[in-house]
Amino acid sequence: MSNSAFFRLQQLISPSLPIGAFTYSQGMEWAVECGWIKDADDVYVWLDGLLESSVGALELPVLARLYHASQQQDLAAFSHWADTLLAWRETSELRAEECQRGQALTMVLDKLPEAAGWPELQQQEWRDALAQTQLAGFALACARWHVDLEQALNGYLWSWLENMVIVAVKLIPLGQSDGQRVLYRFSDQLAAITKQAMALDDDDIGSSSPAMAIASSLHETQYCRLFRS
Repeated sequence: MSNSAFFRLQQLISPSLPIGAFTYSQGMEWAVECGWIKDADDVYVWLDGLLESSVGALELPVLARLYHASQQQDLAAFSHWADTLLAWRETSELRAEECQRGQALTMVLDKLPEAAGWPELQQQEWRDALAQTQLAGFALACARWHVDLEQALNGYLWSWLENMVIVAVKLIPLGQSDGQRVLYRFSDQLAAITKQAMALDDDDIGSSSPAMAIASSLHETQYCRLFRS
């Protein structure tokens, strides 16, 4: 992977990327409110479960397929996997987040100097798929910039995990040092999660995260909230 591809990947996974990731807690706010998550160990257990049941089993393998569809200019496959990802979101809050991030990332890509040369950004069918999920724009950009697929998945995985730890730091509240220790505990297992995700067959892709779904649905009507629903 070239130096420019590496640094463009860093831009895509940066917390400063203006796609609104910091405004959502994916149910964690309610989980903290009701006492499911009280400290750093609880955060680790919560995120470890989501890595196994959702991110590694759904987002990463779908991202890989969107990447390949982008490389092959296969609109049908690209749209199928964008629709599939959105269909697995179990609450209106999670679906709204997915679409909001997708639309925001598309707007970011639109403003790039090279955007006029990307036919996907000029065709409505591609834009409809890009608006479904952040993963679609992420995959398109990585394919266009020749970011190595495994590194793209590693980058997305780290970005998701870092954002969720930042949410926990704000909500519990968790000290910055405790947040860093949570991230450190995951560092040895993340590469294996990516490799497992890349090896999944189409029929094995899916998500089963009932605790997150319950927390997200209850967060939609939570009386006092820091994060969007």
